[in-house]
Amino acid sequence: MKLLVALPCYNEAEKIQKVIQEIPSSFEGIDERRILVVDDGSADETASLAHEAGAVVIRHKVNKGLGQTFRDAVEYAVVHGFDIMVNMDGDGQFNSQNIADLIVPILHNEADFVTGSRFMTGREIPHMPPIKRWGNDRMTNLISRLCRRKFTDVSCGFRAYSRETLLKINFHGRYTYTQESFISFCFDGLAIREVPIDVTYFPERKSRVAGSIPKYLKKTSGIIVGLMRDYYPMRFFGSIGGVFLIPALVFGLMFLIHYLKVGYFSGYLFAGLISAFCLLISVLMFCFGVAMESMVRVNRNENRILYELRKNAPIQPEHPEEVLYK
Repeated sequence: MKLLVALPCYNEAEKIQKVIQEIPSSFEGIDERRILVVDDGSADETASLAHEAGAVVIRHKVNKGLGQTFRDAVEYAVVHGFDIMVNMDGDGQFNSQNIADLIVPILHNEADFVTGSRFMTGREIPHMPPIKRWGNDRMTNLISRLCRRKFTDVSCGFRAYSRETLLKINFHGRYTYTQESFISFCFDGLAIREVPIDVTYFPERKSRVAGSIPKYLKKTSGIIVGLMRDYYPMRFFGSIGGVFLIPALVFGLMFLIHYLKVGYFSGYLFAGLISAFCLLISVLMFCFGVAMESMVRVNRNENRILYELRKNAPIQPEHPEEVLYK
């Protein structure tokens, strides 16, 4: 069994070597362990220090976002024949000793995807911003409802993926992939497991995903809307259509009652126009929902084709001495 530990990094020169050195060199049930650092356009010496510490390095010439660093790690794991990939941050907030806890369910064929949970034990996490905890709770509740099972943490980046799961990953978001993965894996019927992990927050550090409360709220809202639109389009557009249908019926009824009473439209013509406009928007939203549902089915078929192509692609040899640029 081959294990890849992937570390997405951005300006982590201060801590990257310590993080790499603390990762255990061997795990029970694992024959080979390799560390991959994906440097997302750092302005410091992150890439060279990681390479010096023994990691394979993929370096972006410009910052491409957390989503792209993850996709690069997945691509590397797939084409080089790794059986399990563990993804963890390169800033030292996660305890690398928890890697063993993440990979055990996959090694025992009990799960396809194992994610760390910061909240499973119910302990308070020092220095975690309250707005971030609030956003995590809202997102977790939404994903739990959409997937129809209870999760405790859908935003943690400390995760383990089986090869079968890696072959099915096809995410497109630039900033994050963590929430989308839950819905996608539930759609594909993959076995998901949560395990408790240790985490340390550094109050002086700024989040890569959101550095301020307005920005965090904006990104969280955008993720929620995007997930609903892309995975449940009929429910999403149907809800909007239903909102417009209510005033269409109310003003239409006013218009009709007035006409039946007096026999002409004048005086309530505005009600008829509002009703017609809202009805048009409602119908369009329902049509969008039907069209998007068809596109979702097409996309799932394309993902199955991509899965087969990846599965049957030849394994490429590794060159750990190289720094790969993208």
